[in-house]
Amino acid sequence: MKNGRDFMIVTNNPLVEKVLSKYYEVRYLPEENYRAILITVRDLVYAGHKLYTHPLSGSVKPNETPYKSVVVSKVPHKMNADEAAIISNCVEAYDKFTPRNRMLSDKVLGDFQLIDYTLLCGAVDYDAAAGLSKLDNQI
Repeated sequence: MKNGRDFMIVTNNPLVEKVLSKYYEVRYLPEENYRAILITVRDLVYAGHKLYTHPLSGSVKPNETPYKSVVVSKVPHKMNADEAAIISNCVEAYDKFTPRNRMLSDKVLGDFQLIDYTLLCGAVDYDAAAGLSKLDNQI
């Protein structure tokens, strides 16, 4: 990734949208689940967008968290078969996990938002703590 003009973030994470949409292009899909985010990214990769972050990054299993953020190129290029295979394999891997149908408390949801946000900030070289402090100052 060269700079914020070269990529966009596909996410269902409200924390990512609140903090990073001021600085980067964010395709925020709040009604979508983790799998739907993977499918959206898959469709973008098939259309030629470059995959900049691995869709299954982090140590939280896909069936444990409702939030996912993935970075892709803003502009489509030529479709890359290797990247298409990566995202397709990620969808297949997600489908192997048994869905957890449980209600999560607001605190747990906030924790999962923070984990996804922090991983993403590392990928786009954004100071996660500074972003959160700016958010706290607005509240």
